Amino acid sequence: MKRVRGRLAGVVASALAPALLLAGCAQSVDPIERLGKKAAQGVHPPRPAPDRAYRRWGLTEPLPRPPRPTARPLALGPHTGGRALPRVVDHVPTRDRVVFLTYDDGAEKGPRFADMVRELRLPVSMFLTDSVAGPGYGHFARLRRLGAGIQNHTLDHRALAGQPYAAQRAEICGQQDRLRTRLGARPRLFRPPYGVYDTTTLRAAADCGITALVLWRAALTPAGLAYTRGDHRLRPGDIVLVGPDESTGPPLTTRTTRILRAAQRRGLTAARLEDYL
Repeated sequence: MKRVRGRLAGVVASALAPALLLAGCAQSVDPIERLGKKAAQGVHPPRPAPDRAYRRWGLTEPLPRPPRPTARPLALGPHTGGRALPRVVDHVPTRDRVVFLTYDDGAEKGPRFADMVRELRLPVSMFLTDSVAGPGYGHFARLRRLGAGIQNHTLDHRALAGQPYAAQRAEICGQQDRLRTRLGARPRLFRPPYGVYDTTTLRAAADCGITALVLWRAALTPAGLAYTRGDHRLRPGDIVLVGPDESTGPPLTTRTTRILRAAQRRGLTAARLEDYL
């Protein structure tokens, strides 16, 4: 009788084994459980490596993300002939602790600047002159894909003040058409060459779809930042000109880093000009 009961128990155990495995009752083979409770407590998922891109570009700390600006329309400029003209700005009235980096002409097309914009997610605005930027619009197409603003700086970089309306309109509208054709951009902002303009410039710009003439309060020079008016230090809302380097000076990335360091010393960061105008 004992032998019969033993054989029955073996048969039952053999029948139950597959069911227990399917029900999850079999011994776990999870490697964490094999380590034991204390060892398992010390195992953590790998953390993503911190972004050190700022160090590669000569910054001592990360560049803070700019705040999201409150949308508001730009105040209209003066009226003439019953119509509003573009507002002229060198500074944006804002309490946000931001400055705006702007670049003229488009002579420098090195890939490292595009890498800098990408890695730092750097907001920049490019005011392009066709006769200068034209041979390398592919570079500016890449910058645009990275979020850079593409704006108007005339076809041929001629001083506009004093020129007849037709000539000024041809320079501004001609570059509007060129940027639309080559880059798919529809600029709303315009920077007159050398920062000089007259009422005719404003009229021509308005007729070309421009809403603001953008100058600058601060500009980078070989001696450092120079200011056109007011305090000789960066302030929230300053528009900064990183002009073309006419000499054998440092590359565009180095000059940009100088401005970013100066901004960080003042507790400021870079923001996208187009978000505020």
